[in-house]
Amino acid sequence: MSLPPLAGRRPGALPWASGLALLTALLAASPGQASDFWTYDHGLAQTSLWTTHYSTNEDGDEAYNDRQHLIGLELHNPTRWLAGTAWLKNSFDQPIWYFYAGREFPLWQPGQEFEVRAKLTAGALRGYDGENQDKIDYNSTGVAPAILPTLGARFGRLEGDLLLFGTAGAMLTAGVRF
Repeated sequence: MSLPPLAGRRPGALPWASGLALLTALLAASPGQASDFWTYDHGLAQTSLWTTHYSTNEDGDEAYNDRQHLIGLELHNPTRWLAGTAWLKNSFDQPIWYFYAGREFPLWQPGQEFEVRAKLTAGALRGYDGENQDKIDYNSTGVAPAILPTLGARFGRLEGDLLLFGTAGAMLTAGVRF
């Protein structure tokens, strides 16, 4: 089955194909640990500290919003799976929601209190409306797919992440585990 390209958008890989590939890889990553999948390990409350866009607004009439005011909440299990939701202001100063699931991948842990890790989440963005609805790909229904990679560190209960949002920009977040 082939879906037609959306009007005014670049043709390319279907968004569900990327999501399906991610889900398959994540499910295969932890065989034998199914009993821990629904077990709560910790939560993370986070906010944005800094945001930058790689380019200026294509309309040229105003700058992108670099104050996201992100408020996010994640729930983690013992096998590093997570689910979360975040509210923030998008590049056009519109309130949006990101509902997602993902996994953390430890990169370096010299001790119990310090860790460097990567995180990959996939989910749905809701809130690009009106004249900005077409500013994000595959948003014809008002909900667009998103895959967001991060690189972060944890020191005790404090966490920080550098989140890359596609080819548009980057955001630095900070949070507290509970």
